Amino acid sequence: MSVTVNNIVKKYGEYSAVNGLSFELKEPGVFALLGTNGAGKTTSIRIILGMLAADKGEVLWDGKPFFACDKPIGYLAEERGLYPKYKVIDQLIYFMTLKGMKKEAAKKAIDYWFDRLDVNDYKNKNAEQLSKGNQQKIQLIAALAANPELIILDEPLSGLDPVNAELFKSVIREEIKNNKFIIMSSHQMNTIEEFCRDIVILNKGKTVLQGNLNEIKKGYGRVKLTVKAEGSIIELAQQCGLTVTEETPNGCSFNVQSEEQAHRLLNMIITGNIPLIKYELREPNLNEIFIEKAGANNEN
Repeated sequence: MSVTVNNIVKKYGEYSAVNGLSFELKEPGVFALLGTNGAGKTTSIRIILGMLAADKGEVLWDGKPFFACDKPIGYLAEERGLYPKYKVIDQLIYFMTLKGMKKEAAKKAIDYWFDRLDVNDYKNKNAEQLSKGNQQKIQLIAALAANPELIILDEPLSGLDPVNAELFKSVIREEIKNNKFIIMSSHQMNTIEEFCRDIVILNKGKTVLQGNLNEIKKGYGRVKLTVKAEGSIIELAQQCGLTVTEETPNGCSFNVQSEEQAHRLLNMIITGNIPLIKYELREPNLNEIFIEKAGANNEN
């Protein structure tokens, strides 16, 4: 299986919501579709799902035109999509039959996911009686119960406490092990780093960065330095040509021009007998890269 998004364009008058987005999922795993609010992520997802028609470009499944209604797809939308006045179990059975499942098979799959996500107590309740986090669990069941090959997760951890966020993550790990193709959109960059191999970042509808996340980080080099010591190191850093970018209880952060510059500061701390608690020279994380590439003033 492969999914190809080829040069899709969507305009509303003179406004380009998506302008030439292309990417390909050639093997199982998680692909990240990123951007600020209004960057074109949701529009792109709706085009992939066939909910919107692209003005230009195409979506292919194994090299052939892709029609979402003909393929097993699971979609977890950012917005709540449950009927508030109807029982959860009735809605889920209805959703599964729309996907072509027999009623008994749907009940069996749904029962498994009720146990897996610990929501058996809410099976016969109306959706409006559930908390935001439990509604999110029900929507995840709706996305996964039909055992889809392609899964699209739009802000999957939205509204979840840390315990349930970890539960969702464990489910995503299981789906990866089951060789599923997953497209994930999230503003939680640490979650993206945890799961995603390849990414695309959109800014005002245009692709501003794309590729393998590890390779992108390596391209920057180790240019981020964090130091925590029992005593001030600001003056020493200034002598090395370093300016503090952030100062928190976890230490002082700097952008470095070269590793030699960072090592010089380390040697000065050691020779000055300043007790060192933390010294970390690293590549930028995805959050830092995202801010650089998708910042409000970035026009590239």
